Amino acid sequence: MAKTLGTARHRALIALLIEKREAAGLTQTELAVKLGEYQSLVARLESGQRRVDVVEFLAFADLLGFNPHDALDELIRIKD
Repeated sequence: MAKTLGTARHRALIALLIEKREAAGLTQTELAVKLGEYQSLVARLESGQRRVDVVEFLAFADLLGFNPHDALDELIRIKD
């Protein structure tokens, strides 16, 4: 399997998460606190240095108030 960091889908996922965080009116630090993590984790995710696993993705969806199914439907349409 090819590496996924930096692919079109990975970049789209990052953009989606940033958009949803900003729409929720949260800073990286505020989101990190809600996740029970350090701000640096959110920064690494949003800068593309780290992958988002499924469990983290679902936590983001819960905290930021978006439907994970709809988000995945958008990402599936993107071709790398």
